Amino acid sequence: MVKKTLFQLHWLFGITAGLVLALMGITGALYSFQEELLRAFNGEVLRVEVRPEGVLPPAELVKRVEAQQQDKVAMLWVDVREGDAARVFFTPAPGERRGELRYADPYTGELKGDVAGQGFFSLMLNLHRFLAMGDTGRQITGACTLMLVFFCLSGLYLRWPRKALDWRTWLTFDWAKKGRAFNWDLHAVAGTWCLLFYLLFALTGLFWSYEWYREGLNRLLADAPAAGQQQKRGEGRGRHGPQHIDKNAPPLVVDYDAIWATLSNAAGPGLASYNLRLPPVGGQPANLFYLQADAEHPRAFNTLVLDPANGQVQRHERYTDKSFKAQLLQSVYALHVGEYFGLVGRITLTIASLTMPVFFVTGWLLYLDRRRKQRQVRAARGNVATASMAGDGWLVGFASQSGFAEQLAWQTAAQLQAAGLAVQVRALGTLKEEDLRQARRAVFVVSTFGDGEAPDSARGFERNVLGKALALNHLNYALLALGDRQYPHFCGFARRLQGWLGERGASCTFSPVEVDCADPAALQQWQQALTRLTGAEPVTAWQPPSFGSWSLVSRTLLNPGSLGQPVYLLGLQPQGPATWEAGDLVEILPLNGPCRVEAFLKGLALDAMAPVQLGGLTETLAQALAGRQLPMRRDHLVGLHPQALVEALVPIGTREYSIASIASDGVLELIVRQERHTDGQLGLGSGWLTEYLPLNGSLSLRLRRNSGFHLPETAAPMVLIGNGTGLAGLRSLVRARISAGEQRNWLLFGERNRAHDLLCGSELQSWLASGDLTRLDLAFSRDQAEKVYVQDVLLQQADELRRWVAEGACIYVCGSLQGMAAGVDAALNGMLGEAAVQQLIEDGRYRRDVY
Repeated sequence: MVKKTLFQLHWLFGITAGLVLALMGITGALYSFQEELLRAFNGEVLRVEVRPEGVLPPAELVKRVEAQQQDKVAMLWVDVREGDAARVFFTPAPGERRGELRYADPYTGELKGDVAGQGFFSLMLNLHRFLAMGDTGRQITGACTLMLVFFCLSGLYLRWPRKALDWRTWLTFDWAKKGRAFNWDLHAVAGTWCLLFYLLFALTGLFWSYEWYREGLNRLLADAPAAGQQQKRGEGRGRHGPQHIDKNAPPLVVDYDAIWATLSNAAGPGLASYNLRLPPVGGQPANLFYLQADAEHPRAFNTLVLDPANGQVQRHERYTDKSFKAQLLQSVYALHVGEYFGLVGRITLTIASLTMPVFFVTGWLLYLDRRRKQRQVRAARGNVATASMAGDGWLVGFASQSGFAEQLAWQTAAQLQAAGLAVQVRALGTLKEEDLRQARRAVFVVSTFGDGEAPDSARGFERNVLGKALALNHLNYALLALGDRQYPHFCGFARRLQGWLGERGASCTFSPVEVDCADPAALQQWQQALTRLTGAEPVTAWQPPSFGSWSLVSRTLLNPGSLGQPVYLLGLQPQGPATWEAGDLVEILPLNGPCRVEAFLKGLALDAMAPVQLGGLTETLAQALAGRQLPMRRDHLVGLHPQALVEALVPIGTREYSIASIASDGVLELIVRQERHTDGQLGLGSGWLTEYLPLNGSLSLRLRRNSGFHLPETAAPMVLIGNGTGLAGLRSLVRARISAGEQRNWLLFGERNRAHDLLCGSELQSWLASGDLTRLDLAFSRDQAEKVYVQDVLLQQADELRRWVAEGACIYVCGSLQGMAAGVDAALNGMLGEAAVQQLIEDGRYRRDVY
């Protein structure tokens, strides 16, 4: 809860105060080398010839510049060694804090010309401190500086890794990342690099923002006053406004010769520069700051507080005589700009200041990405307003494993609502007996998992509701069943639901519609049945997403030397924008390779280049056959002409694969193992992707939402279990978790041999080293006499798993249904108990993407 609250505050303050901090960072960096830049562009004004006789004494210098300016000097800043022009401030006009600034030759007293760029740097300082808004701007920059402290501390807490002592986890970038992952990496890692600098900026910058902070620092760091001296208080008061002058005070009298004598006696031959600040009227002390040639930094001034009329010293403070904490207090400005650490410190802090906009920009990009995903979730549900199930309202219940049934349920609800009917969409697993007793009209959109099983999310419904002796004579329902005819128990769960509803007296509004592998004709039949039921035509016909053209940009063998079939990491890029979530799937339309088409045509006495018509387009026979299922036996095809042959063959169906990357990676990656039949031929889908499709070649692909395998809505530890190419789905989830800054990830992965089959091994090890994986447990079945599978390793870590589950962990399984997934399910039931596993499923904390 604390972490979630800090995260919300972190981004909320970031998108509000971030722009001001970015502006303060840029203006502060531009102002930090003001003196050097001004001297570079105004050498004839700000640089003077060093004369052996030395600079003029203050009395003579002031006499000459006042004669030229026809005004009185209020402040004098002279460098006695380096050949820099002296800075002279004259008496301020009424209501002004400082008078006009002129530069003078300290060796001759000659006033120099105007300095180009002075106005620009004055504006930068005004923006940096006040946003050019006076005291209101100072309050804003002060508040934003306080937020900067919060950003530093909350950001440190939010990204704190489990392996906190591993410096790579804190300070190294992964330049291979793209999109959101790279933005998060840049935001977090660069923030770590700049953390101490930003805390330094903030803790020193507040000195000029708030009186209470300045007073606090004085109380904390200032040395106790010497005997006979009073504690200095409020020296910063009025620093942002004009000086207050007592009209009854005597006129100011200044004995520059006496002041010079006092300074020469105090500083000795090591004097490097001095800054004389005169009071506006008589009766008040003057402040004389002077720097020794061997000073620790350019702001390590010694201070003389003296009577300007006779040069008599009232207080003399030497920097070297102060305690370390008092030196820090005096060096607040030097710390703020980096002068305290020399030239290297100034450059480093300037670079850190210039990077401030990076965090504002990356923070906004991450925020917009999060908002975009939230909009996508809302869009997936459609503009469906829910209503009570009482009266004429329709209950739309769905049971989905991969998310397709959920999508169809929302589309069904939208069509009902378009007809003016009230609807409520509910997951079947959330329905209770009372919900069904209250409902008068219902639509059920349910899929079947594997060979007749209920989807994971509907297991609780089947156990707790299905089979109960409920009286449902009042219920009229429609049923859309999704399944795959390759399984013997096609639409098994939907048929059990239909049988139970019939036994309980519910009436079927129209015959159930069964859909084999998202068959468009069956979906159209369902839509037409709804149209007859409601009397309203749908706005648009239901169509699955169209296939887009994608390019194969990379193909990397992941298991060279393996005893098993080759496994490839494929990189795909679309022609247009595309986005998906971790856990989603792709459907690919593979093609027959040229060798397979050529072998099929042998003996049929047909020309591969013969023209045929396909979908209104003219293609060669070989091109048309590439997209058709080619049977092993061809007896019934002998004698057909090319067009008849094409029409006699069934189009190739789609192949599904788990996505192994996230959208911000910039490339859609798959992990595909070659399948080889007993006759030695490659499998259709795997052969097309790994062998026949050339690099930069095009393929037809569409994305498919798999909401049942998406990340949990709230942050929680994750246990990810898989084998073989099942690593693909788990890899996308881990990448998404890393991108979101979540590091409580435990991966259990199984394959044949460590030496050859540790897929993406270097990546997994780097995640473990960086702390993005808390644990990595591996099972290699062929590395020892007795085979060890991933479920065996899971059993060995039973105590650790129970601890993770007790801490709220979610369990995700991806890989083969037979063997691994079944073994893991049995292991979990044995370790946690069947009731606990069922509860995890119903809570959405145990999710499977298996095949």
